[in-house]
Amino acid sequence: MRFAVESWSPDYGSPTDAAALEASERQVDPWVEHDAHHWRPLPPGSQVAPLDTVAFVDGVRRVEANVWITDAEGQVHQGICASYAAGVVRCDGAARVVAAAVRRGLFAPAEGAAPIATRHGHFDLHPTTADDPDTLSLCLQQAMGELEAEVSLAADDVEAVVVDGPLRLGAHRPGFVGYVKTHRASYGPPLVRDVVTRLAPGERTPMLLVDGPVSRFSWYLRLPCAVAHGWDGVVRLEVPADRPVAETAALADRLGATLPRFASTAHKDPRAPQNLVPIGGLERELRHRLGDAPLLLRALRVAATGQVA
Repeated sequence: MRFAVESWSPDYGSPTDAAALEASERQVDPWVEHDAHHWRPLPPGSQVAPLDTVAFVDGVRRVEANVWITDAEGQVHQGICASYAAGVVRCDGAARVVAAAVRRGLFAPAEGAAPIATRHGHFDLHPTTADDPDTLSLCLQQAMGELEAEVSLAADDVEAVVVDGPLRLGAHRPGFVGYVKTHRASYGPPLVRDVVTRLAPGERTPMLLVDGPVSRFSWYLRLPCAVAHGWDGVVRLEVPADRPVAETAALADRLGATLPRFASTAHKDPRAPQNLVPIGGLERELRHRLGDAPLLLRALRVAATGQVA
């Protein structure tokens, strides 16, 4: 039997699932940069200069407690109390956090729900349309995404702003780059997936034009790693399709010369190499700012008795 062990820790799921072998339903034009005869791995080139200033935006979240809320009719609804944070780290030869914000929220249907005040945190009400776990988790994720968009305004005077995850609506601004670590679908014809598996560390695919509410240019890049299987160390990048192809291709080349420098290593990060060093450092700082989880849980339990903890 021949097999390969994924470097990405199983505690974080898998960076590539079976859907990555199936084409997305999005309309994709894979020939915007090169035609089919020239679709092959592209090295950044020795003359390509890395970016001098890059900002990275990311967020973290933590569920502090599951709660049950009884409305005026005696109906019981489920909710979650959660803390979430977002921040920006600027890299220009040194790395420093230039913005960070923490929020706390109660995510639950509006019936019978109200903000929760405790001594150690105020949980604002975020009404949801349902109380099933998937809906609650999605609403928390959306709130964190909105906070990421808010703090990203601090990422000024840089050549690129790398946002962890796909670009959300409202984040399609010049210089913003979506950085996708996990692959839930693939884009384009089988040729794209074939070229992805042949990428050497530091190489990228030609760009794709992906249709959607906002059109995007997207491409795959392999980060430095010991390649054990075809999707090892592969990330997908995307930018708004609001610039000429040649200009965007030049940015893709410069990102290809820049991002591998920030790749993490397996002995330091369980999501290496995709979880870039600045993003990993920002996540640790943000988790610290979330506060002490047992303390917040005790405060919520006391508040549930009608007291302010």
